[in-house]
Amino acid sequence: MKFHPRHTNLLFAFFMSLSMAFIMSGVLTAIIDGFDNFIATWMLGFSIAWPVAFPVVLVIAPRVRRLVQQLTAQ
Repeated sequence: MKFHPRHTNLLFAFFMSLSMAFIMSGVLTAIIDGFDNFIATWMLGFSIAWPVAFPVVLVIAPRVRRLVQQLTAQ
């Protein structure tokens, strides 16, 4: 399935937030709660984290791109 290039930012935010929320919620679950009932606890944390992460990436990513452009401009 191919998407139109105008959806690039939305797709970036979707996949970036999905992967970051998934990994971070898993790591934090393991650190805080250990591995007792790990999968259920992890999925609960992920189900809370991802709806927060997605709009945050939508808002923050353009600002970070501008900052990086400013920092790397000649």
